[in-house]
Amino acid sequence: MTKCSYFKICNGCSTQHIPYNLQLENKKKALSQRINFEEIEVFSGNEYNYRNRIDFIFNSNGPAMRAKKNSVVNVKRCEICDERINNLLTEIKSNFTNVDYFNFKKKIGTFCYAVVRVAKNTKSISFVLNKESHKLGEAIEKIDEFAKKSSADLVIVTFTDPQKPNSITEDYNIIKGNDFLEENLLDFIFEYNVQGFFQNNLEVAKLMHKYCNSLLSKFKDKNMHLLDLYGGVGTFGIINSQYFKDVTIVEGFDKCIVSANENIKKNNLANCKTVVLDAKKLKTLELSQPLVAIIDPPRSGMHSETIATLNKLKPESIIYVSCNIVQLGKDVKKFKEYKINKAALFDQFPQTNHVEAIVELVLE
Repeated sequence: MTKCSYFKICNGCSTQHIPYNLQLENKKKALSQRINFEEIEVFSGNEYNYRNRIDFIFNSNGPAMRAKKNSVVNVKRCEICDERINNLLTEIKSNFTNVDYFNFKKKIGTFCYAVVRVAKNTKSISFVLNKESHKLGEAIEKIDEFAKKSSADLVIVTFTDPQKPNSITEDYNIIKGNDFLEENLLDFIFEYNVQGFFQNNLEVAKLMHKYCNSLLSKFKDKNMHLLDLYGGVGTFGIINSQYFKDVTIVEGFDKCIVSANENIKKNNLANCKTVVLDAKKLKTLELSQPLVAIIDPPRSGMHSETIATLNKLKPESIIYVSCNIVQLGKDVKKFKEYKINKAALFDQFPQTNHVEAIVELVLE
């Protein structure tokens, strides 16, 4: 018996039929095989109600979830979501049935997605609309009326290209509130753009940061420099800044760097700086030595030029944070002068096959 009545219909969860302790064991074995390392520490949190963000797709009955065979399924609730998301889903369903929804095959229609996110004290909804729809004004007017009565603190309208519809876009209007959320990690305050990246499972994210904190604390008073590569809004660099002479946060998405600079100010730090730079151009950046690097690349992993530059820089330690253990296994083999010292699994995504991992590489 599974908790969710949409299991095997919805395309979200895939392992809900497997006891949770066995899910963790399977993920541990998979990570061990990919990186060829046996001593894996395992960290986990709540099995359900952990997600703080989800993208709903519109159909004739309002917001739905992707289902098998490229279809959608209308749901009353999602068992892996924060309960506040389920409450907002109820609000959206009550107000946006029978809307002019976007047909992804024909590339026509107005309402594409409803992206729902919750933070410590904030709830947000981003309505994603086809920017070429002739019913755009009507849709915005409907959203504006909804925002006045919704319990959401932030309501955003974003505009996407119908040829390449995306739930995240920099083209948006604020209908209610502002365009950023705020969260607390290990007593540090972090602001992030409502269209930007932040960990979807805050409970396990905190465990990840505590773990990295323990790995990096050994560099305290050693006059070292920290490179936070693919740094996002600066979480890893800022949280561990106390252990280093200075910190350089490198991120390619400029809106993340805007938030990172704001987070440096919010946390009253004087030894952190930010750089907007594509990671594959890392060789153009002057970095102080001796160096430690923490890297958190996208699922696609690191560009070969980035790996080449890191091998040339020879950081004393490389902390590799990965949401794709297959790519992680490929990348770590390319650091020929390094060995794995520690590895840990963080179950950011219970009831699915997805997993987050952290590997500490040290020079041999």
